[in-house]
Amino acid sequence: MSRPHTFTPPPCARVHPLRTARGDFAVLEALPPAEPRGTALLLPGYMGSKEDFIALLEPLSTAGYRIVAVDGRGQYETEGTDRQETYAQGELARDVLAQAAALDAGGDGAVHLLGHSLGGQIARAAVLLDASPFRSLTLMSSGPAQVTEAQQLKVKMLSDALATLSMAEVWEAMRALDPPEDAATDGEGLRRWLRHRSAQLIATGLQLVTEPDRVAELAAVPLPVHVLSGERDDTWPVPLLDTMAQRLGAHRTRIAGAEHSPNTDRPEQTAAALVSFWDGV
Repeated sequence: MSRPHTFTPPPCARVHPLRTARGDFAVLEALPPAEPRGTALLLPGYMGSKEDFIALLEPLSTAGYRIVAVDGRGQYETEGTDRQETYAQGELARDVLAQAAALDAGGDGAVHLLGHSLGGQIARAAVLLDASPFRSLTLMSSGPAQVTEAQQLKVKMLSDALATLSMAEVWEAMRALDPPEDAATDGEGLRRWLRHRSAQLIATGLQLVTEPDRVAELAAVPLPVHVLSGERDDTWPVPLLDTMAQRLGAHRTRIAGAEHSPNTDRPEQTAAALVSFWDGV
């Protein structure tokens, strides 16, 4: 998961519920100083939340874009159920379409969609259901199919633990294996973790380890695509992301010095790459 350096939004942003036809979703929204040049909807990854994009909000909104980062169903501050079937990929994709509809009141397809990691696969599923609400799609550190075998083992271990232990017990076990670097943000991370629904984590974890290759389907959709990643990634190898971008005929960006979460590793460079792509679209 991404580890934001802070959970406090910048002055340009506010947290509020986005009301949609499929319920309310907690969002962080940052508005530009003048009339927006476009709206971007940002979907977080596995175990993540809207706060993963905090460092991008100011540079992206200053560049003229309305930025809306969302907690998906059962993530952090968005309500969810304890039934795994409510987190099926198709259901989450329909949530994204409802979010885009709520943001794009004019109906002109003005929403730039971005998904990080798991969020990229949900974003892809949404576009394959209906691409009309979107102006572009950015897949950030999100590959063509299931995660690497090593990551599959980690997800399975986590899912097994979630089936038998409390969320607090699982957190302690994770921290024993991977101690935090910052005690202050780790406290916020714990608060976020405890508000995730375990059913959501189990259901979406299964998606990560079984996702089929749908690149050919996406390539047939007439929508500009951007494949963005760090220069290293242990969830989907960077050469695999390069090949996916070629298959899609997509714009490709590697962020120097970043790994699986360029949004937190190198936010200024990541924001500049996103603005360049959106401006080109």
